[in-house]
Amino acid sequence: MNLKSGRIEGFERYSQFESLKEFNTHVEMWLAVKKQEFSKGELVGLKRLVRFSVKVPGVCNAKIGTLLKAINEEYQGNGISRSTFKRMLGIAKDLGILTIYETERKNGSQTSNLYCFNRFPQSEPPKAEKLNHPKETNNLLKTNHKETTKRNEAPIELDHTFVSDKVPQTFVQLVKYFFTDAKTIEEYWHMVQIAAFRFDCHQHTEDVLAIAINSFKQLVRKLKSTKTVAKPVAFFYGILTNKLKELYLAQLPEDRNERQSLRYVLRTGEVMYYDWLHTES
Repeated sequence: MNLKSGRIEGFERYSQFESLKEFNTHVEMWLAVKKQEFSKGELVGLKRLVRFSVKVPGVCNAKIGTLLKAINEEYQGNGISRSTFKRMLGIAKDLGILTIYETERKNGSQTSNLYCFNRFPQSEPPKAEKLNHPKETNNLLKTNHKETTKRNEAPIELDHTFVSDKVPQTFVQLVKYFFTDAKTIEEYWHMVQIAAFRFDCHQHTEDVLAIAINSFKQLVRKLKSTKTVAKPVAFFYGILTNKLKELYLAQLPEDRNERQSLRYVLRTGEVMYYDWLHTES
């Protein structure tokens, strides 16, 4: 059954986020790992949809025509086509970024869709029923042929030589001396990608790499000097964000009023990127 159209405030129950800051954080993480799935034009459409999804965090019911008009005005007539925007919606839906609901007017005719951003998936603990399920006891007098013939093989741990090509070798060569498995090295670089997108520094690859290396060295120093670091990856991310924030602030425009506006945005976390500063109501 289709939803009835209405004001955006009437769709608050479809929001999965407690605040705009939380919504922005989850969009950051989606882009950090899925940005390459979109073309340049499709990313323009996705970012515009994000900008229209702030009144109710993560929810938008604007018409495609309205979204395309805003894009066209921003790019001075060089916007994207309707087919490009629809293709972006299909990709985002298939990746799990969006859930799309059809809406209809009171007379039953179809109107604009409702676009709901999903939370970035996190690892969840085992369900309660699985934890509380009693283990079956083995009857020692019986011999299970399958169990006796089955080989107990330990999972294979991949070393640093199996790290993805997307991780710079300079970073790999440093981290491997302290964390040798490929999965952990890739996890640290994943934090670098998220932080770089957060402060719109992802295009400054050399600066970001240098800051990542320096931040990891500070983490190692902390680990060697104290035992109070419970989560090294989280500690690394904290060091990294502070340093990237300095890089971001150093690149702010010269105009004093605009600098103050951008500093406010950075402090409150209301908008992720500089090109999302002027959010439509």
